[in-house]
Amino acid sequence: MFPDSFTSLFGNIWSVLMIVLFFGGSIFVHELGHFLAARRRGLKIDRFSIGFGPAIFSWRGKDGVEYRLSWLPLGGYVALPQLADMSAIEGESANTEKLAPITYSTRMIVFAAGAFFNVLFALLLATILWFAGQPTSEELSTTRIGYISKTITLADGTAVPSPAAEAGLRIGDTIRALDGTKVTDWPSLLQTLITSAGRTDDGRRETIFSIERDGQPMDVTVYPRLAGEDNIRKVGIIAAYTPIVASVPEKSFAEKLGLKVEDQFKALNGVPLLNLVTLMDAMQTKEPEAFTLTVLRAGQPIEIKVPAERPKDTNALFGAGYRTNFGLLHTNPLQQVATQVSNTVRVLWSLIQPHSDIGISKLSGPVGIGKIYWDAAQAGIRYVLWIAILVNVNLAIFNLLPIPVLDGGHMLFATIGKIRGRALPVNFIAAAQSVFIVLLFSMILYVSVFDVKRIVRDSRTETQAKEAPAKPATEPAPSGK
Repeated sequence: MFPDSFTSLFGNIWSVLMIVLFFGGSIFVHELGHFLAARRRGLKIDRFSIGFGPAIFSWRGKDGVEYRLSWLPLGGYVALPQLADMSAIEGESANTEKLAPITYSTRMIVFAAGAFFNVLFALLLATILWFAGQPTSEELSTTRIGYISKTITLADGTAVPSPAAEAGLRIGDTIRALDGTKVTDWPSLLQTLITSAGRTDDGRRETIFSIERDGQPMDVTVYPRLAGEDNIRKVGIIAAYTPIVASVPEKSFAEKLGLKVEDQFKALNGVPLLNLVTLMDAMQTKEPEAFTLTVLRAGQPIEIKVPAERPKDTNALFGAGYRTNFGLLHTNPLQQVATQVSNTVRVLWSLIQPHSDIGISKLSGPVGIGKIYWDAAQAGIRYVLWIAILVNVNLAIFNLLPIPVLDGGHMLFATIGKIRGRALPVNFIAAAQSVFIVLLFSMILYVSVFDVKRIVRDSRTETQAKEAPAKPATEPAPSGK
């Protein structure tokens, strides 16, 4: 056995390696697309840089190109003087020779090549994940409601009635769509809810839940509230799953009740039990009451009587450990990438939708993305691959936005020049690039501040959880989504 300190060190090194390999690799792949397309089209290439600013180290190849790794790891670039004047960002070019003009088609091919390579890379990673399988749990792969909170907590700490309970949603309802957008699993359900922009005539937030109840489809109007530390739309629901006993410690209350490892919880007082929070509620009532717990053991239903007189030192879940069903999804690569494209477009649309509650502060910059990669690396390489697919799709779409400095902005300028019959003035393009690079870096700094706040908050929460009285590791926290 290795000491904990060694294991922790190895885990940290592994996480850093995953960030460098997949986050840095995504940037490299994007710039490689520009580089190869430019070389194929016969363009002059001055520099290939990963990162911006001064070089950490660089060298000039036999092809005359300067290759460098720069200090600001916020992207990268390929210096192509025939395409655009980017000296404000990339630095002055050493090239002084007169360069031949290039065609509109060459410009569009080279500018689009970066995004194209990101999509190719995403498809490659998705193909690997297709064969290896994407880890998932029962609660992530469902859209069935397993628990409805009585209240949810707003950002200011105020507890208000749960919108889901007020609207009449029920445990066991299966959610098929939100505002007409189909949802297929719990993460897509939450993202669709968070990015929704429905409102009533008087400005109240509104979401139409298309559900299936007892085999019958119906629509339920729910009025979400901005809640939680992230101040996002929530309604007070948690996913359904099958609680399975994973461990029964000796002399625990669970052992006294007769619970066995692999027992599956099915009902509480005859009502289907689809989430451990329901059991926690039953155990934590002000006036303890007896209840009957139905479990499935070796395919046979067993009734376990839980008395009102319970040991004072027992926790809300009898002192046992729990898990749910896990598996691997083998989703074809095209569907994986298409899903990420849909999610990215939905988020971008919510940013410009006036009725949405999503602002730039909800996005993640390099710091947040690095933290996401870090957490994924701790969970396993399959999770890293899934995040890398998401990041590459995001990079592709973001870079194609018609914003100066980005590839889409260059394509826009080239298209305007094509339509008007002559290129836009160099001074105008240079000024636009300078203004938007300041705005872009300001936005990155802005979202990074919120990234750091979220990391500090999550770290504090994790520390408090470790210092709190011991509870089963798999015990869920009522998230009130």
